[in-house]
Amino acid sequence: MNLNQARFNMIEQQIRPWEVLDPQVLDLLSVVRREDFVPLAHKALAFVDMDIPLGTAANQVMLAPRVQARLLQDLAVKKTDKVLEIGTGSGFMAALLGHQATSVLSLEMDAQLAAQAQANLQKAGMTNVTVRNTDGSQGAAAEGPFDVILLSGSVAEVPATLLQQLTIGGRLAAIVGNEPMMRATLITRSTDNSFTTTEPWDCNAPRLSGFAEPSSFQF
Repeated sequence: MNLNQARFNMIEQQIRPWEVLDPQVLDLLSVVRREDFVPLAHKALAFVDMDIPLGTAANQVMLAPRVQARLLQDLAVKKTDKVLEIGTGSGFMAALLGHQATSVLSLEMDAQLAAQAQANLQKAGMTNVTVRNTDGSQGAAAEGPFDVILLSGSVAEVPATLLQQLTIGGRLAAIVGNEPMMRATLITRSTDNSFTTTEPWDCNAPRLSGFAEPSSFQF
């Protein structure tokens, strides 16, 4: 496989058509070696338009390239930003964030995935990204507040405790809802108790572990 050609095709055929046109994001996807974050058994799938399995659980995946790229573009990360990611997975998204931000703290519940992601990030020379093996559903209030919070997976709803860990002007991105149709959701904190929410695009993604599912019981 010609990796550079496959990477070029991924960007031009999958990512650009999904309205990812930010030059900085497109440049990053050319530079950060996605294939180095894919398990050896799935190397051939590194640039395919699909979620790539990472572990034994069905929800342990590396999100499709176009989804990661669109989330990154929506967050508009700046060099001065302090970032929290929940759901490290392979570490690829943390690497992309690390290239844009001043620091990234990434939380991963699965110990094996956390260790592998840390190794992947070290191999890629990312010195401003920290991976922590912990339940990320409550965030990391002690290290906050954060300018950017990314949930790298889906949730039924965004916990209020995470919103409270945003700075004024801070942005949180997540994929919210239930199948068959979830929405990419971007929440911006405008004042201490005021948040603006947009839902710019549709996307299904596996659930993040540790987040509560609202009761379906109704009177």
